[in-house]
Amino acid sequence: MMPLSFAEIGQSQIIRKIGGSPEVKKHLEDLGFHVGGEVSVVNTVGGNLIVNVKECRVAVSRELANKIMI
Repeated sequence: MMPLSFAEIGQSQIIRKIGGSPEVKKHLEDLGFHVGGEVSVVNTVGGNLIVNVKECRVAVSRELANKIMI
């Protein structure tokens, strides 16, 4: 397992675990991140990541990406 922030651009990954406080977990769940879901990094911009989740592009900070384990 490794954080999403270390994923290679364009490779599809499966979310294994989501860490953080209950509020952070709820926020990520509202954005479409859930355990067992598929995610891929589209690009990195200024340290932040643009990811494809549930056929939508979402920008997340590196700090949040470090809480998503793939």
